[in-house]
Amino acid sequence: MGWNSWNTFGGSINEQVVRDTADAIVEKGLKDAGYEYVVIDDCWALRKRNAEGRMVADPEKFPSGMKALAEYVHSKGLKFGMYSCAGTRTCAGYPGSFDYEFIDAKTFAEWDVDFLKYDFCYKPALSNGPILYNRMGMALKASGREILFSACNWGSDSVEKWIRSTGAHMYRSTGDINDSFRSFKDIAMSQVDKLAYSGPGCYNDIDMLICGMHGKGNVANGGCSDVEYRTHFALWCLFQSPLMIGGDLSKMDEFNMNLLKNKELIALDQDEEARPPMMVRGGNRPVFFKHLAGNEYALAFFNFDDNDGWSGVEFYDLGLTVASGYGFKFHEIINDENTGLVTENMDVVIPAHDCKIFRGTLELR
Repeated sequence: MGWNSWNTFGGSINEQVVRDTADAIVEKGLKDAGYEYVVIDDCWALRKRNAEGRMVADPEKFPSGMKALAEYVHSKGLKFGMYSCAGTRTCAGYPGSFDYEFIDAKTFAEWDVDFLKYDFCYKPALSNGPILYNRMGMALKASGREILFSACNWGSDSVEKWIRSTGAHMYRSTGDINDSFRSFKDIAMSQVDKLAYSGPGCYNDIDMLICGMHGKGNVANGGCSDVEYRTHFALWCLFQSPLMIGGDLSKMDEFNMNLLKNKELIALDQDEEARPPMMVRGGNRPVFFKHLAGNEYALAFFNFDDNDGWSGVEFYDLGLTVASGYGFKFHEIINDENTGLVTENMDVVIPAHDCKIFRGTLELR
């Protein structure tokens, strides 16, 4: 859980933005909610390495240097993250880490970096993802510092099938998100059949959050309504994606700030068993069922249609027959409503682009 600069600031990142963001994470209660990484994305470096082959932070954007900036972030009780790329250049054309993996990992360690996002642009044609990510995975371990390894190859090369073996702790499995309902819906649904590969030690990262951006920033595309941002956040939490805020915290509205701190949705995301949800029903009104730690379950209804609509589930489709003698006792975590004991089936009305998420236990009838 943390914040990444790309969605809002893109190439306009600088030292003051990072310092202000670290301050805001603490002051606005996001640190207490679990957000801890402050990550600089692309465009932080000079266009050329120095005479020793090292990357150099742009002195106009980062006059104090990266080590001093890391020290400031750490002084807030947070962790500091940076960006590089497995290719010869980053996606924005800055120096990539290809053939410099061990030098760059050592540099990051010397700067007290805690997190590395590792992109996949300008990859030499004769190299492949498994080799390149394994190389950086080894380089980070040899650096002498514990650094979270965030692989970002956009789902190329069936990444979910091999990325865990490279030492990565999280991996991007999709193309880039933009600030629109269609973007986050399509990204989430593209991962339904791949979620079983995600689990403790290496999580499926379905890209940064767009909550509260409202059509402003580097990935602006019309923006979303607050209801849509809530659906977006609920999907990410249900799928147990890493939660990396992408909005400008200095301009975040109260609704979305409270959404990002929603304890019950975050509890779904951070559930210790990390089991993927099963999709009980597909289409534009999908229904998901998820086993949670502590003998609890989540039942989630989404409505991707442009109109309000009915959705329902027969409990025998979850494996719970009438003869079992059990029903569910649910609590709807967004609207704070209790269902009482529900048996055989459950029907709900979902507003357009909205969702309802129920958490509960099996109880004898």
